[in-house]
Amino acid sequence: MGTKNQTNYKSTRSMAFSHQGLVVGNYCHDILLKDDVVLAESLGGAASFISNIFSLFSIHCSYISKVGLDFNYSHSISTPPIISPTSKTTLFEARFSSTKPNSDGSSGSDRTLKRVFACDPINPIDLPICKRFDFGMAVGVGGEIKLETLEKLVEICDVVFVDVQGLIREFDQIDGTVRLIKLKDTNFYPLLPKIGFLKASAEEAQFLDIEEVRKLCCVVVTDGEKGCKVYWNDGEVEISPFSTVQIDPTGAGDSLLGGFVAGLVLGLSVCDAALLGNFFGSLTVSQIGLPKFDPKLLQRVKDEVQNRSLQCTQHQVGDRNKCRFSKPLGHEQFYETLNAIRRAFYIPVQEYNTDLPDVHHKQTTSTLNHCTKHHCS
Repeated sequence: MGTKNQTNYKSTRSMAFSHQGLVVGNYCHDILLKDDVVLAESLGGAASFISNIFSLFSIHCSYISKVGLDFNYSHSISTPPIISPTSKTTLFEARFSSTKPNSDGSSGSDRTLKRVFACDPINPIDLPICKRFDFGMAVGVGGEIKLETLEKLVEICDVVFVDVQGLIREFDQIDGTVRLIKLKDTNFYPLLPKIGFLKASAEEAQFLDIEEVRKLCCVVVTDGEKGCKVYWNDGEVEISPFSTVQIDPTGAGDSLLGGFVAGLVLGLSVCDAALLGNFFGSLTVSQIGLPKFDPKLLQRVKDEVQNRSLQCTQHQVGDRNKCRFSKPLGHEQFYETLNAIRRAFYIPVQEYNTDLPDVHHKQTTSTLNHCTKHHCS
C-alpha cells in the first residue's frame, strides 16, 4: 500500500464530528416510467440523495451543482445551485418493463436509463477558492465531473470519495442511452492513488479491475439485495444487507454512499459505516424517488450511531488502520439493532400505491411532454 494511499485511509479517522465537507455533482430531473406509463417524476442526482442523508445527521456541507433555468426543485434544496442560462437541467428517464425476462429466464423488470438533457459540466473555477475541506465527494451522474475538476477536489480536500459512475459513463449521442467504459481507458485512472474511496455498483465493478484498483484506493462495491463489499489493499469484507421490497432502485447507491460517509464523519469504523449505508440504501429502494424517513426512526438511528461511535472509540487497539477496516467488536449486534429499528417502522408493500393519482399522473405526463417537445441532442 503506497504512502499516499495510507494517508487517505488514515485521514478518515480524523473526520469524526467534522462538518467541513464538499459535495460536487449536478441535481437532476428524474422521470420514472413503467411500460411507457409515467409513474413519477422527482428531484434526482446523487447530490440530492446524499444531502437527504447528511441533513438527517446535521452534517453541513457545501454543495456545488449546476441546473438550468427550468429547474423545478429549488424549494427542496438548502444550497442554491449554480444556474446555467445556456443549458437545461440534466434529465434522466428510467424506463422499466414488467414483461422483459430476467437473465435466468423468469419474468421480472429491467431498467433502461437514458439521459435526455445534460446540463453544463462543473469546472474547477466553480469550486471554493482558498478553503480546505476535511472530505470531498465527486458524485457525477451525467458527465458533469471533468478531470481538472476532480484534480482540484483532490487538492483542496483531505480525503475524497468518488462514485465511479461519474467517471465511466458514456451517452449515446442520438438517444442518450447510458453505457459503461473501462476505468483504465479514462483519464481519471491516474488519480486513483490520490483518492480515499471509490464506490461502484456490481455492474460497474466489471469495468474496474478490482484487484488492481484496490491497491490504489479503497473500493466499496454495492450489490443490491446482497449488500456491499469493501476492498482494500490487503483485505476485503462483506457487509450484510437489510431485507426489503424494492419499489424503485433509483438513488439506492447514492443513499448507501451518503450513509457510508455520514457514518465515517460521525466516528464509525469503515465496516459499521458501510452497514449504515446498506441501511439507508434499503430504505431508499422501498420508496419512489427521493425517500422520506419517519422522524422517530431517524431519532433511534441517530441515537444508535452515537452510541456505536463511542463504543468504536473505546475498543480501538493495536494496529489502528487494520482495526479501521476490519469488523469491530459488536458489529453484528449493531446490525441486529438497526434491523430491529427498521422492522419496527416497516411499511408493508401492499400499503404502497405505485399507481399514482390521476391528477399527479396528468401533471407528470404534461411535464414529460414539455421536456420531449424541447428535446435537444
